[in-house]
Amino acid sequence: MSTPARKAPLAWMQLAADPMRLCAAVAGIAFAVILMLMQLGFRDALYTASVLMQTNLDCDLVMIGRQYQYLAASAPFSHRRLQQTLADPSVESVTRCYAAVGSWKNPVTRADNPILVLGFEPNRPVFRFTETDHPLEIIRLDKAILFDSASKPVYGPIADLLRERSPVAAELSGRRVNISGLFKMGASFIADGNAIMSDSNFLRLFPYRRSGVIDVGAINLKPGANLEATRARLESVSTSDVRVLTRKQFIALEKSYWAVKSPIGFIFNMGVLVGFIVGTVIVYQILYTDVMNHLAEYATLKAMGYKDSALSYVVSQQALILAILGFVPGALFSTGLYIVTEKITRLPTYMTTGRAVLVLLLTVAMCLGSGALAMRKLKKADPADIF
Repeated sequence: MSTPARKAPLAWMQLAADPMRLCAAVAGIAFAVILMLMQLGFRDALYTASVLMQTNLDCDLVMIGRQYQYLAASAPFSHRRLQQTLADPSVESVTRCYAAVGSWKNPVTRADNPILVLGFEPNRPVFRFTETDHPLEIIRLDKAILFDSASKPVYGPIADLLRERSPVAAELSGRRVNISGLFKMGASFIADGNAIMSDSNFLRLFPYRRSGVIDVGAINLKPGANLEATRARLESVSTSDVRVLTRKQFIALEKSYWAVKSPIGFIFNMGVLVGFIVGTVIVYQILYTDVMNHLAEYATLKAMGYKDSALSYVVSQQALILAILGFVPGALFSTGLYIVTEKITRLPTYMTTGRAVLVLLLTVAMCLGSGALAMRKLKKADPADIF
């Protein structure tokens, strides 16, 4: 026997019969969609921000300390370990890189804020920033630094000051520096702003750091060299205090720390779970109420010979309709919130196809699961008891 939904749009007619309840259901599902999308968006934005330095590295392999956790806890190691890799026939050049968190004094308000400072050998540029208004070689000058134009406004109107005069005098970790230009990287977990300078300026700025102890070593290979084979070879001959990774592995290692070892990943994933549960409860209440309100009609259909599977099909249709009706406004509203969030926080927050598909699947699963729960009462309904 054909299902009643195939003869008439029964699922939609039942939902549309009470417009206020339908609107409430759509609003509830949209809220759950927004909650899930925003939690996933914040999580992904923070993960992306956590690897901005690693993403901008211009090298094939990376050497880090064996106890490395994340950039601000990098487990510095001897520069000699990096130099030793030059003995490998596939290695063309190496570059040392220093990293530290300094204290930046806003040139206008004089307020202090933490800033991530990166130092490297200017004759061997280790970064490939796509947006710089000066060549990186300018950091060769004494006290010269480049300031991250994507830093948050709390660091001062540096771009405006540079348009008025260059260089701009500033104070970093209690010492004078000259802002000679801008580059673009972005805020991260470690700090809301960044600055880059030469290794010599870095060591003068942080006198407690020794020149022979570095945070990250960048390794460039000769054309045609086998990346993984060289990495494995360098790893096998390295001492127990260092590791050799590809750039992709280095990025994955940094993300893994924030996703697994820090509480951040758990918090955002828990937010997604809460949104899923909230949506499930809302849809269940709507569908359960609908089943109860039409229990006599469903019982009549059962008495006419319709099987539970046919009636379940109607409830599943209702669940799918609610999923689509709730997802569309939720996704659109979240996209707008992403734009606002990116402008305010300077974090890379934007809608992605993968995230939208994931939340759509979660929404469908949420609604179908709620429909299955609501069907339990219908399956137990006996026409003889109702009539």
